[in-house]
Amino acid sequence: MVLIKEFRVVLPCSVQEYQVGQLYSVAEASKNETGGGEGIEVLKNEPYEKDGEKGQYTHKIYHLKSKVPAFVRMIAPEGSLVFHEKAWNAYPYCRTIVTVHGLDPNTWKTVEIVHIDIADRSQVEPADYKADEDPALFQSVKTKRGPLGPNWKKELANNPDCPQMCAYKLVTIKFKWWGLQSKVENFIQKQEKRIFTNFHRQLFCWIDKWIDLTMEDIRRMEDETQKELETLRNQGQVRGTSAASDE
Repeated sequence: MVLIKEFRVVLPCSVQEYQVGQLYSVAEASKNETGGGEGIEVLKNEPYEKDGEKGQYTHKIYHLKSKVPAFVRMIAPEGSLVFHEKAWNAYPYCRTIVTVHGLDPNTWKTVEIVHIDIADRSQVEPADYKADEDPALFQSVKTKRGPLGPNWKKELANNPDCPQMCAYKLVTIKFKWWGLQSKVENFIQKQEKRIFTNFHRQLFCWIDKWIDLTMEDIRRMEDETQKELETLRNQGQVRGTSAASDE
């Protein structure tokens, strides 16, 4: 069995702005998820060019022992709760070894579409909620965007002064462990929705921190973050996170 979902996230920013905002938020969120021996380890973050395509190549290792359900930790071999992510980001398209658009028509028929509303608090897990990361409460000082009300998408559609875009995240999960396949695949997809929801709420609420940054600023920040992640992973506790639980 393969479980495929496409998450769609509408945002009050332009595609060009999102490039900077996404990279800034990835760096900040990575620091918040790293510490106590776990989190994100960046092995490579460098430009690439191949077959006329230019972009940024990243190779990351995720150390996730405390993030998985107890039933997985009990049976998983030592060292197995680590996975590698290799991504080729030729913005606005990002290709990874596990996530690829361009499915054949028959496969598309099996894909579930999931709409994420960053202003809808009911889509946020209670343990994840933070008032200072709530788009329904936040207003940008620099752009004057927000707060986002219940009908913010329709309101923005009629507002030529505020850009609007949609991020499409296609997630394919295939877990080859008989007896646990369906449970684990559903758990991972649930966590993907949680990650996309929290991440894009943060991205919007951090807009005043990244809206004036250039790509040169971002690359410099990524280099500094790579060093900080290594330090955080080898000491202290994970900042502002909670372990996953069974359901």
